[in-house]
Amino acid sequence: MRIAVIGSGAIGCLVAAYLKEKGQEVTLIGHNSAVKAIKDKGVFVSGVRGNFLVYIGISDTLNYIPDLVILATKTQDINSAMQNNSHLMQNSLLLTIQNGVQADNLVARYLSAQNIISSIVMFGATSLAPGKVVHNFEGSWVLGNFFNHKLSESMLSVSLILDKAFPTVISEDIKGAKYLKIFVNANNCLPAIIGKSMQEVFSDLIISRISIAIWKEAFKIIDRVGIGLVSLPGFPVENLTKLTSMPDGLAAQVFSQQMSSLSKEPLYGSILQSIMRGSLSEIDYINGEFVRLAEENNMPAPLNRALVDMVHAVEKNGRFFSKDDLIQKTKDLI
Repeated sequence: MRIAVIGSGAIGCLVAAYLKEKGQEVTLIGHNSAVKAIKDKGVFVSGVRGNFLVYIGISDTLNYIPDLVILATKTQDINSAMQNNSHLMQNSLLLTIQNGVQADNLVARYLSAQNIISSIVMFGATSLAPGKVVHNFEGSWVLGNFFNHKLSESMLSVSLILDKAFPTVISEDIKGAKYLKIFVNANNCLPAIIGKSMQEVFSDLIISRISIAIWKEAFKIIDRVGIGLVSLPGFPVENLTKLTSMPDGLAAQVFSQQMSSLSKEPLYGSILQSIMRGSLSEIDYINGEFVRLAEENNMPAPLNRALVDMVHAVEKNGRFFSKDDLIQKTKDLI
């Protein structure tokens, strides 16, 4: 199976490197700066499985018809990626891996829904430089059908190939699982606002209380709208319901302990990694998804709205907030 990975950031490079190492025929599609770096020096992966270097073919646009496309761009970059490459994908399977719940609908503007497989990655990676990636922690790769058409042999075939690199799971309700994954990602905005690693940020109990407040506000919205959350490997729905039903101080302690030990290497989260590269982040598809649902259902979401605004301010001005600024701006919202 010829596999094209579009997007050469942390996750794109990581999955391309592991699939290539497992003997798959893989190419990368990336921006010009990544193309030169990866052509010259390959992809170097360090982290939980040790260190290795692999050379992968890379270009700035797709130049052949692949059997499978792994779309590893951020959600906000899907339209440009599809406009540049979709003419060669019309008979290919395409796997989305973006956070949030909008990616599959965006891709369906360009490809038949029958060819789209949705997925969630539960492993974590950090991009240090073009072609240089840290694999921070292990996790499964969850596949499913966002448009509710019948699970196909094609999905099973893709699952078996990806399973060579990461353990795969097929979900019968990928949309419910994706909404739960938004909760997993919803606290990434806090390291992005302060500009520090997740371990540094979440070792602080006051900031961990803000995290619990984010979940509580979002959980009320999801519950009111009637969206059913579906457990993820390593993160059952009960993790969320138990923490949001605890006293805030105790929940913050438990959350802080979990997040502080997530990785031995500094972990920055996808939102901060985008900002550090000078790119727009996916905040509108994470906390912004909660705000969107609240607006559509005449509900308040003041904390998530304030945090979305603060991330956009960092994107615009290039200046991080201090911890005291964050606490001051959210103290009346938690």
